[in-house]
Amino acid sequence: MTVPAQPVALPANQFDHFYRGGDRIGALRGGPGGPQRPEEWIGSATSRFGTVSQGLTVLPDGQVLAEAVAADPIAWFGADHADRYGSSTELLVKLLDLGQRLPVHLHPNREFARTHLGLSHGKTEAWIVLDAPAGAQVGVGFKEQMSLGQVSSWVMDRNSEALLSALQTKTVQPGDCMLVPAGLPHTVQEGVFVLELQEPSDMSILLEWQDFAVDGFVDGHLGLGFDTALQAVDLTAISASDLDALVIPAASVAGSGVMSLMPSAADQYFRADRVDARGGDVGMPAGFAVLLILEGSGVLHSGVGDQPVSTGDAILIAHAHGDWTLSGNVMGVACRPPAADAVPGAR
Repeated sequence: MTVPAQPVALPANQFDHFYRGGDRIGALRGGPGGPQRPEEWIGSATSRFGTVSQGLTVLPDGQVLAEAVAADPIAWFGADHADRYGSSTELLVKLLDLGQRLPVHLHPNREFARTHLGLSHGKTEAWIVLDAPAGAQVGVGFKEQMSLGQVSSWVMDRNSEALLSALQTKTVQPGDCMLVPAGLPHTVQEGVFVLELQEPSDMSILLEWQDFAVDGFVDGHLGLGFDTALQAVDLTAISASDLDALVIPAASVAGSGVMSLMPSAADQYFRADRVDARGGDVGMPAGFAVLLILEGSGVLHSGVGDQPVSTGDAILIAHAHGDWTLSGNVMGVACRPPAADAVPGAR
C-alpha cells in the first residue's frame, strides 16, 4: 500500500548544515535539536542538492515518500493534480531555527534552473514567522538597482558588509508571513524561527559566507561557477513598499477559522492556511497537505477515521484520506501544493 490507511504523524527529519540552530525545532517536534541542525524537512520528496537521499521523508512503515507518491499519484494528490503536475508534490515544507543569521544568498528561478541545471522548478519560498526577537529584521532584495559587475566584485572580494548594507530590510514579528520570490538576495537575522514553504528544490547561491562553516568558492555556486551562477541574481531595486506587498501581517490573520497566509502572488507555487479550531470546527477539502500543529490539542477527523493531534505534530494527509476537519482547542498551519488550476506566472 503506497498510501497509509490514515494521515501519518511524521517523525523528526533534521540533519546537519553549515549554520547553527535547531534547538527550537527539537523542542517543538521532539527531534535531536541543534547545534548544527537548523532545518527540518517535513513531508519531503526532495533530496538535498548533490545527494541522493538526504532530506527525503521516510514514512513510519519504511516507505520513502518520494517512491510512494510516484507509485500512486492519484491516491496521494487527486486526479486533477496528477493530470497537471504528475507525481510531483510541488511543495517542500521546512522548519528553520536560526542560531546565526543566514548568509546573503538567493535561489534561482524556474527559467534559470531549466537552462543551467535541467530542473523544472526554481526556488521561490515563503516564511511564516513562528518566533522572533523584538525588532528582528530580514533583508530581501537590493535597495538600489545593481550591476552584475558590482555584485560579482563584492562576492569575489568577500565583502559581506557591502552586501548586507545593500539589502532592503523589514522588521518582522511572530505571525507575519512573507513571500520571497526566486532571484532576490536575502538574509534573516539570528533568533528568527520560521515555517518555510518552497518549491520542491534545493538550490542556493551564496553571495557571502563570513563566519560560516562553508567555503562559498567551492560550494556556493551550484557547481556552475560564479560567472554563470550570478546570472540568477535579481538586480532590480526593491523598495520598502515592494516588501510590504509580499507580507501578510500577523494582525490580519489572527482569530479562529481558516485563513490564507499567503499573498496572491504565491498561488502558482504553494498554499498555506491557518486552521484554528478554537472557535469551532474547521474543515478542509481532500488533497495532499502537511498539517503542522502549533498550539493546543484536538482531533483530526478525516474520511478514514479520527486521530488525536497536539502541539508539534506534523501530519501528512493524502487526497485518499478525504475531506478533513480539525476540532478542539487547537491551531495549526496546513501547507498545500498549488491548486491544479493555478495560473502560472513568469517565474
